[in-house]
Amino acid sequence: MTIQTTRLSDPAVRAFVAAVNAHDREAFLALLAPDATMSDDGADRDLDDWIDREIFSSHGRLEVDNESRDGRALVARHRNDTWGEMRTRWAFTVDDDGKITRFETGQA
Repeated sequence: MTIQTTRLSDPAVRAFVAAVNAHDREAFLALLAPDATMSDDGADRDLDDWIDREIFSSHGRLEVDNESRDGRALVARHRNDTWGEMRTRWAFTVDDDGKITRFETGQA
């Protein structure tokens, strides 16, 4: 059963999912700390390149199936025009200012 985005526990993660699903690059980037990093399937990636390829230019969308770690870990169906739909895991590190400093994703 999908969790509605508005019901996600962590405010930064909730805003991240909302920005992805709205295809709002400006809102998405505003959520990230200036030195934010990310990894995909265990390998660090270039953040700007990855978000363009996997989210914005390919119409990425997240449907969250469950959350843990106070909302900072998700299992979600990630869909985009390049890969179709896949079950993915997401983990977020959020600083004291509510900015995402790192996110890690990969197949679940």
